[in-house]
Amino acid sequence: MPNTTNEYEIIIVGAGPAGLAAGLYAARARRSTLLIERKVTGGQIALTADVENYPGIDNINGFDLATAMHGQAAKYGMETAYADVTAIDTRADGRHVLRTSEGDYVAGAVILTGGADYNRLGVPGEERLTGFGVSYCATCDAAFFKDQDVAVIGGGDSAMEEGLFVTRYVRKATVVHRRDTLRASAILRERAFANPKISFVWNSVVEEIIGADAVTGARIRNVVTGETSTLDVTGVFIFIGATPNTAYLRDKLKMDAGGHILVNDWMETDVPGIFAAGDIRANSARQVVSAAGDGATAAIRADHYITDHFPTASIA
Repeated sequence: MPNTTNEYEIIIVGAGPAGLAAGLYAARARRSTLLIERKVTGGQIALTADVENYPGIDNINGFDLATAMHGQAAKYGMETAYADVTAIDTRADGRHVLRTSEGDYVAGAVILTGGADYNRLGVPGEERLTGFGVSYCATCDAAFFKDQDVAVIGGGDSAMEEGLFVTRYVRKATVVHRRDTLRASAILRERAFANPKISFVWNSVVEEIIGADAVTGARIRNVVTGETSTLDVTGVFIFIGATPNTAYLRDKLKMDAGGHILVNDWMETDVPGIFAAGDIRANSARQVVSAAGDGATAAIRADHYITDHFPTASIA
């Protein structure tokens, strides 16, 4: 039966792959489980047209994968609520109160899987062509661009790391950077400059990503001269950082300088009963399969936590 008290043994915040896997493991452990999502089930993966690197599945649309994962967890009893979590308070009895836009929820254990949002360029064509030539993950998508020309946007470590990965597949990768020098570490700069597949367009920004149903080019502007030009590319890889969804937790949990939550090997944070998994945690691999593994690990540990701290009866 649906829970009518807003109290659960385990509450998961975020319905990306980490949250969906956590929901499956928590529900299958016979814990009353609630998944809270503020947007769409699947998170970033729901925007991916093709997933080819999830073990056992040759190719699947990202939204379809997320839908299947959600349905599987729901089959075992996981409930879902759509709300924005704005704060988490801890009661004297050790349970946690989640303040949301739709009211308060109480849990013995909380698993945070809210992920991170890739920083966008905010230019015409970007959102419309995401998944159709616009990508924020070379490991996920570079193989789709074999022997093609692509643009890599950014000049930091992630841009160079991902750009170098892209060159394993593409014919040419043009790095577009708003400055005249890279911000990446020395070793990555050296590798990028030495790679014959990489060329550079300095002092330039993307003003538009071109294409009807798929990327066909990128319009760029030189910030010094004001001159505009068009890159004929079939892919635009954007690496200008990511912002973890942890703003509401900054006074609650320990984080790194970028706002990613610090956890141990069991996904435990520094607050007992609160776990973090997937892209929201520090040092995440940012892959669907690793996020799912994180979520499973967190749920297993959360189950043990409930047994140890609330052994007498189900909270719900």
